[in-house]
Amino acid sequence: MTHPEDRQQQAVISRLLLDYLNAPIAEGCRVRGVLPAPGVVRIAIHAGDDEDGETFLYEIPHDAVGPAYLPGILRTTLAGTQIYSSDDISDAMGMTLIRLHPEEVIPEPEPEQGLALSVLRALSDPGDEENPFLIGFLMKGNSRLRLYVQQPGGTGIIGADIHLTDELTALIASLPSLVEEEERHQPAPDDPHCDLVVDLTDW
Repeated sequence: MTHPEDRQQQAVISRLLLDYLNAPIAEGCRVRGVLPAPGVVRIAIHAGDDEDGETFLYEIPHDAVGPAYLPGILRTTLAGTQIYSSDDISDAMGMTLIRLHPEEVIPEPEPEQGLALSVLRALSDPGDEENPFLIGFLMKGNSRLRLYVQQPGGTGIIGADIHLTDELTALIASLPSLVEEEERHQPAPDDPHCDLVVDLTDW
């Protein structure tokens, strides 16, 4: 693989799928690897028990879909019976290779844990002194996540409650200024781990 865009896409996909080494991407299915090939990514998925299962390579063209959609496409593909043409099936490295056509697949939505992980990864490395420093979190159910943040140079801990949706990019970018808005501050009598709470669930 020599094209810079291919390298960039491949690196993004590799980082994105690291989380699924430790948790199933779909019931009974785990990511085993992300393999580079010209113009495509090949994702190794092991289906079934470690000893009795089988590993498949799912091939997706880089220009067919953005990396963020790949987990949802794989979940949809792995969740039900799929019919493939003989042109889309071959062998590679002793595994059955299946070429997917992502434009024909409606991606499964990201589960709550995946959305939470995206938020926490985005906030865990603030990158500059103006952003709040993430020092903890708590999944609260009903797609709610409490973020424990502390402003640089601050002594108090703020609990910021957010609602987990697919549209969190703007909220993450706005979080530093939102937690400073005093009109949003509320006491936190039910949580001894923070001094006050900011409710951003309807933001």
